[in-house]
Amino acid sequence: MANKQKLELTWIGKNNPEYDIANIEPRILEENPELSNCAHDPNTENMIIHGDNLLALKALLPEYEGKVKCIYIDPPYNTGNAFEHYDDSVEHSTWLSLMKPRLELLKMLLKDDGLIFVQIDDNEQAYLKILMDEIFLRSNFVNSISVKMSEASGVKMNHAKKRFPKNKRAYFTVQKR
Repeated sequence: MANKQKLELTWIGKNNPEYDIANIEPRILEENPELSNCAHDPNTENMIIHGDNLLALKALLPEYEGKVKCIYIDPPYNTGNAFEHYDDSVEHSTWLSLMKPRLELLKMLLKDDGLIFVQIDDNEQAYLKILMDEIFLRSNFVNSISVKMSEASGVKMNHAKKRFPKNKRAYFTVQKR
């Protein structure tokens, strides 16, 4: 039987071993009692994890693989700006290389009937959709939700020049496992 071809997004560095989830060393999560609320609610199932999210996701796998019903993430939008705590300006292929292993680990954490919601803006929305179709399968795509956050009027129109003014929108790409 011939190999079945599939549609996929390619970019420079996609198969870099540095971003392969099999090469990520597992870590152990340790509770910080000074920051923990477990003393007030010993039955809590909630966690706040401080650290690299890639390492944290890998650390969650042994206990939570296939058990998470709903995931919401708000990754960097890759706007080209630099902020106090992170640089939101990386080359598109680097952004994709950073997102791919995280989405692969998130998929492993999801239950079979789980959903993932990803908030993103126009800068990487189209690339994210294709990457998620590759990881979660296109047939599992549920919907994109667009939330209008402002009007294209007033002072904004003074800066529009010869292009359409940009409305602020939040896109949520929803996919099931």
